[in-house]
Amino acid sequence: MANPSAVCNGHLHHHHQKQNNLLKSGIYKKNGITKGMKKNGTSNGTLYKKTSIEQFEQAPMYVAVLTFLGFGVGTIFGYLRDFMRAWGLEKRNIAEEREQQKDFVPLYQDFENFYTRNLYMRIRDNWNRPICSVPGPQFDLMERVTDDYNWTFRFTGRTIKNVINMGSYNYLGFAETDVNALKTVTRELQKYGTGICSTRQEMGTLDKHVELETLVATFLGVEDAMVFGMGFATNSMNIPALVGKGCLILSDELNHTSLVLGARLSGATIRIFKHNNMQSLEKLLRDAVIYGQPRSRRAWRKIIILVEGIYSMEGSIVRLPEIVSLKKKYKAYLYLDEAHSIGAVGATGRGVVEYFGMSPDDVDVLMGTFTKSFGAAGGYIAGKKDLVDFLRTHSHSAVYATSMCPPVAEQIIRAMKCLMGLDGTTQGLQRVRQLGKNTRYFRRRLHEMGFIIYGNDDSPVVPLLLYMPGKIGAFARRMLEKNIGVVVVGFPATPITESRARFCVSAAHTREMLDTVLNALDELGDFLHLKYSRYSKASHPELYEENRLEFED
Repeated sequence: MANPSAVCNGHLHHHHQKQNNLLKSGIYKKNGITKGMKKNGTSNGTLYKKTSIEQFEQAPMYVAVLTFLGFGVGTIFGYLRDFMRAWGLEKRNIAEEREQQKDFVPLYQDFENFYTRNLYMRIRDNWNRPICSVPGPQFDLMERVTDDYNWTFRFTGRTIKNVINMGSYNYLGFAETDVNALKTVTRELQKYGTGICSTRQEMGTLDKHVELETLVATFLGVEDAMVFGMGFATNSMNIPALVGKGCLILSDELNHTSLVLGARLSGATIRIFKHNNMQSLEKLLRDAVIYGQPRSRRAWRKIIILVEGIYSMEGSIVRLPEIVSLKKKYKAYLYLDEAHSIGAVGATGRGVVEYFGMSPDDVDVLMGTFTKSFGAAGGYIAGKKDLVDFLRTHSHSAVYATSMCPPVAEQIIRAMKCLMGLDGTTQGLQRVRQLGKNTRYFRRRLHEMGFIIYGNDDSPVVPLLLYMPGKIGAFARRMLEKNIGVVVVGFPATPITESRARFCVSAAHTREMLDTVLNALDELGDFLHLKYSRYSKASHPELYEENRLEFED
């Protein structure tokens, strides 16, 4: 069998030539090289110390037409079935109001649940599948079947073994059950037990939390850090502590729900800028500085920019150097969510700050989670000591939420020490490098096959566009038949014309596993007619215009 690295290197020169052609055709955006911003005739491409290539290709027009047609037909039949249910011609399986509450304001809005009843229910079997093993590069799945078109399920008692896992956020492969690797976690479980039963401000701060916070601060190169027991709550419960009434939040349109919820709970004014679009962001910043608050025209108390490192549905990477330049120019604060990027990008896994060769001091609030690259649970906020001390007192998670359990804290410490080389090995660095190799190989092969994929070439989140609603269920079911587990996503979680499968590449995936998946995708792409790539214009042209921004030196 040929050496996989030799095969990959054999394609290298051809791949670079192909990328150069694609750059000319407008499929790719190459930060800091071909589309550098201009100021007085000098390219701002020097902001980028690393080449960053992203692609957002537009599907042929007939695909969009057929996608809308598919939703239209589904909607018509949905109303027909609702009519039949109302007249008793079809069994009503949905929740409905009791007879005694008919005069009440409806608790279950019929129209709001229309999509769930008539469209989602048809393909519901592709979600919430119960896994009965560790979510490593392969997992075991409990088989279930339905006798009433996905309204209910029953288990057959059979287990589907060794399904290749292409959906979990196990980027570095630390979701594992190796006895030797988990010795320290076992020891802490025996010493501390499973729970704390208290909050951080009361009896819930242990020496393990202090050790972990010190290690996180060292890993990120900042003054201090604070850890929390839930990644979602790290955003939703801490943003309200940082901003409030009279403050302005500038949020990327594709930010995660936890950021959106935290912004709404804060009571601050929220304005949305186009995804990764610096011209849109600068306009909002300029208007905020010039006009101030509505009606009163007073200056905003604070202006904070909310962005993510890697966007989990698009696979794109934040344009951090340009955002930092803008936030310095307009004296705004920057909140960076590195949930998907910490551990996954950067030469040593330290996230997008390291990926772009920047200083952690350029970001005011560094946030990340331990639920993905570290194979654990929880999240962190890191930065200046004054910031962290303030959150220790004012964070809703610190005041009300139960502390992170000690075995989980130890798992994070184990994984982070491995990444830093403090375990005496280079295994952590090897995992980061292997993830990068797997990511670039997987993306390159998909593109060569003719699929439309979104995102940055270095992002382990790989969205593959399916478009038509009928292909969502067919794709996931066919892949499971080939012992491959995938995540499929459709409207309303994505734009109506951009249903997709989302692959998450892991360092634990072997080349053989990836080739098995790629071969299955090649065959299925032909069967379902999913190979739409035509090297056409970007589907989000506003992201890739050659905007002229004036950055301060």
